Amino acid sequence: MTDPTGRRAELEARNAAMRERVDSLLAELHKKTAEVREAQAQAMAITASAVSEDGSVRATVDSGGALTSLEFSPNAFERSTPDKLARLATETVRQAIAQARTELNEVLAPAQQGASVDLSEMLPGVPALADLIPKPPVVPEASPQPGRPTPPADDGSSVMDRSGW
Repeated sequence: MTDPTGRRAELEARNAAMRERVDSLLAELHKKTAEVREAQAQAMAITASAVSEDGSVRATVDSGGALTSLEFSPNAFERSTPDKLARLATETVRQAIAQARTELNEVLAPAQQGASVDLSEMLPGVPALADLIPKPPVVPEASPQPGRPTPPADDGSSVMDRSGW
């Protein structure tokens, strides 16, 4: 026959161990949530700028890669054709986007590390904590992608050339 006092003590010990595990999971969840919030705030504050090699174009983008500022040096239009300047501006924007995405990856990397203990281990059907954290975006290549149209070669003519008007 089983001793009711021994059985009760065993159940209380298992209950206490389960409470400790749940408390540990909750503490880790709160810590990870705070880390994710901090990483998100840092990510949203990211801006990146790039300047063309000749200094005639400066592009600034936000954390999502949206262009927030495009500046041309005072003599940029005198030193270049509109086509060349457009290509230079496009490349400078791409460089700024790549820099922003690299910074974004660096900021989000610590938050991407999964929890050592996850609720999904204890509760079936609960998503893993690592699955709830967004993956960092891939940094695009600075050069045009294969299969994309390449800009026409500069033959000296331009739709912006008003000398024939």
